[in-house]
Amino acid sequence: MNRAAAKSSDGLRDPVLAAVLANRFDGIVREMTNTLLRSARSALINTGRDFSCAITTADNRLLAVAEGLPVHTFGSHIQTASMTRLHSDLARGDAFLHNDPYLGNTHPADQTVLVPVFADGRHIFTACAKAHQADIGNSIPSTYHFGAKDVYEEGSVIFPCVRLERRYQMIDDVVRTGMRRIRVPEQWRGDLLAALGAARTAERRLEELCRRYSTEVIDTFIEDWLDYSETRMMQAIRALPKAVLSADGAHDPVQPFLPDGVPLHVSLDVDPDQARIVVDLRDNIDCVDAGLNESEACAINNVTTGIFNCLDPTIPRNSGSFRRIEVLLRDNCVVGRPRFPKSCSMATTNVGDRLVNLVQRAFASLGEGYGLAEGGVSLGAGAAVISGEDYRRGGRPYVNQLLIGGNGGPGGPSCDGWLTYGIPVVAGLTYGDSIELDELRFPILFATVRLMPGTAGAGRYRGAPAMETSYGVRGGRMIVVIISDGQYNAPRGVLGGGDGCLATTHLVYTNAVEQRVANFDIVLLDGTAVLRGRTNSGAGYGDPRTRDPRAVRDDVLEGWETPERAREVYGVCLTGSIDDESLAVDIEATTHLRR
Repeated sequence: MNRAAAKSSDGLRDPVLAAVLANRFDGIVREMTNTLLRSARSALINTGRDFSCAITTADNRLLAVAEGLPVHTFGSHIQTASMTRLHSDLARGDAFLHNDPYLGNTHPADQTVLVPVFADGRHIFTACAKAHQADIGNSIPSTYHFGAKDVYEEGSVIFPCVRLERRYQMIDDVVRTGMRRIRVPEQWRGDLLAALGAARTAERRLEELCRRYSTEVIDTFIEDWLDYSETRMMQAIRALPKAVLSADGAHDPVQPFLPDGVPLHVSLDVDPDQARIVVDLRDNIDCVDAGLNESEACAINNVTTGIFNCLDPTIPRNSGSFRRIEVLLRDNCVVGRPRFPKSCSMATTNVGDRLVNLVQRAFASLGEGYGLAEGGVSLGAGAAVISGEDYRRGGRPYVNQLLIGGNGGPGGPSCDGWLTYGIPVVAGLTYGDSIELDELRFPILFATVRLMPGTAGAGRYRGAPAMETSYGVRGGRMIVVIISDGQYNAPRGVLGGGDGCLATTHLVYTNAVEQRVANFDIVLLDGTAVLRGRTNSGAGYGDPRTRDPRAVRDDVLEGWETPERAREVYGVCLTGSIDDESLAVDIEATTHLRR
């Protein structure tokens, strides 16, 4: 690739080579992902896939993320900037461990291994492997400490971008520090080595790439690819109407920490003339005395995710496209830059999920064809953190976050919400647990995992229905930490679409007595009850009475909708039977009813 060659209108000198290299970088990130998925020890990583990999440039620009979770990867370059700032003696064979939310990380549970990659004697890339830990040493057995007033009460082990390896030799002091504080030390060590292996895999592949194409070609590609990405983003923004948008919402009340919840406001200035979007988060309350504060990385990542959700999905996610987005923050804000020692224990979820929803709902106010409804935000029984001592294995301790029965996804301008959505910040990219594997790994027994008919937010394009999960302990006692938003403030529909359903959590005792569980609580299961939780459904997009009647019929046949709601909510009259699949739309009666 000739540096002097003229660029085309899309910013590329050699489009064919750029396509080859862009896909090669993407492939390297996917190889990192496969390495970590198949070598990690904790179920949260090797089954739930709650981790992400990315590649940044040496000067801290995000280059490639493949299918990394947006909340993890969009701020990778913010995190690597701490490495280059704190360590002036970077060398081949180095590796760093970084989970400090005040130095560019998301929250303490997301431990990241950073490996600087060298070619021709200079630092050219940084490989990033970030994985959500099953345990991080919090004072409660959960990586989400909702009640922590500060980092001291939170108790997590924080590694502020410390050197983990020098000349490919492990610094054992760092590992011993972690193992002393983690409830499942061998599992933590195995996950750490898996992340290190993923980053070293990228190092080998990137070195091979530089040898094959030369660092000069790679340098030119980086500039061209980021410029191309910026051009694609500019084109997308110029196609939007000029507008100042805003949306308000709230995180649920949390007793006794936040009896009024967390009010939230997002403002967006969409300027197609300048091809720029400015997001203003400064008009929000100060940091709260709880673990719900957004780290700087999470605040930026989550509103950026909301923007990308509303644009052409083929726009590359990197620092080139990010140039056209500006996020305004203020110090000591619940959705800004938290002031140490305020806790960011839950920065990746909850308030972060609400930010994603607010941005895409704000875009929907542009009118038909824009934005999305809100997706489910509940992390209830199906996403609780379980812990205890496994009586089947000599009392060996276990800690794990479940990923069973996710929330419903939001309706959009051209499609229904999807079932495997999870929560807004992961955008459907985590995996659902295998029930059978969870029952083998932990003393847990599932009673139900099922879709809940008639719960979806109605719309021309509906949200996905809620799911119900229930389980008990097989022997001994199990501690369950619940961190469920969405039990008081439901996901909201747009342009006439219906809201999603509220989440709920109950203890169901053997005598059939039910007891409501608080949205944020620590529950002890001892065999006398099962824990049952329902997630949020996704909200709807557009007037439900404009939905294709055939789609309503199909939803009833699938068991996602009920005949009663088909008539009352969608205005669709059905004939025949579900049992023998003779169900059909009565076109004349439907037309009359909708009028």
